[in-house]
Amino acid sequence: WALHLKNVTVSLSGQYECSFATYPYGAKAAKIQLIVKAEEEQHYVKKVQLNQTLEIPCLEDTTSENLSNYPLKWLVGENGRKEELVTKEPSCPAVYRNGSTLYGQRVRLGLNNALKIFPTKITDDGRVFSCHVMYHPERVQKSSTTVRVFGK
Repeated sequence: WALHLKNVTVSLSGQYECSFATYPYGAKAAKIQLIVKAEEEQHYVKKVQLNQTLEIPCLEDTTSENLSNYPLKWLVGENGRKEELVTKEPSCPAVYRNGSTLYGQRVRLGLNNALKIFPTKITDDGRVFSCHVMYHPERVQKSSTTVRVFGK
């Protein structure tokens, strides 16, 4: 006996009960509490040498999902302020937000939608780069990486 839910949304959170009649024991029931989370986030720290290429995977622990099937975006943040760097829609080329004086031509989307930054600068130290993948309008998976830049 199984309940299959499709197009799961946050509104489906709640208690579910399965009950059925058995002979000769009478009714049997089981309850389960379902909690649907809108966002999941993993956080990482990545160390890199000054003036080297930094490559940050979008979702490090996600191997089964093909990220090219979903919209995603890369952002960079510091002190609570976030700036969009790249957006990618399925089957479309990446759109780079080159308005940033700090990251203008230094960012590129690599294999598996990893963010590549070259060359790394001392101003990259402490910045948080985050990848947001939208699997469903109500389900976003995030991966954020704090960068530590070291001199030689």
